[in-house]
Amino acid sequence: MTAHRKQNREIPEIDAPSLLYELRAGKVWFSQEVLREQRRLKTSLWRYIRSSRLFVALTAPFIYSCIIPFLLLDLFVSLYQAVSFPIYGIPKARRSDYIILDRKKLRYLNILETLNCTYCSYGNGLLAFVVEVAGRTEQHWCPIRHAQRIRSPHSRYSHFIPYGDAAAYRKKIEEVRCDFKGLKPPE
Repeated sequence: MTAHRKQNREIPEIDAPSLLYELRAGKVWFSQEVLREQRRLKTSLWRYIRSSRLFVALTAPFIYSCIIPFLLLDLFVSLYQAVSFPIYGIPKARRSDYIILDRKKLRYLNILETLNCTYCSYGNGLLAFVVEVAGRTEQHWCPIRHAQRIRSPHSRYSHFIPYGDAAAYRKKIEEVRCDFKGLKPPE
């Protein structure tokens, strides 16, 4: 049992998210019973702000100021992929597979919690999208594994040629450069 579950025994451990919601044509659907429970557990904005620590409020401008570089990164990476990938025959990564803004449907979040969740979903989704675009770029231009182990390799890394294997590099570079099998084409 996790420490969180020990402290919060009233929160059931649910393995199947379908017990709480359904996806219908890509949209989240909650039963009326679940929606009532979510509304009941919502913390009012005033109580949420009153219970926040002072340093949380003081650091918020630093956290939210990252939206500017995030938006610029999103713009430039999207343009880069749109212009460059077709030229090199690299399949495009679908942005909507990475940036998922579905937490606004959660009725137990107040407006500030919803804003925070949306910001984090966007930031983390954007960075995952950028990693995928960079991984596909790396596969085309330099598909060689590193000598040292990488903590979180991107999705294309397993296709790369072993570090230091010059013969494999020369023999397989064109094959690896173009091997994007298993990727779903953007719809």
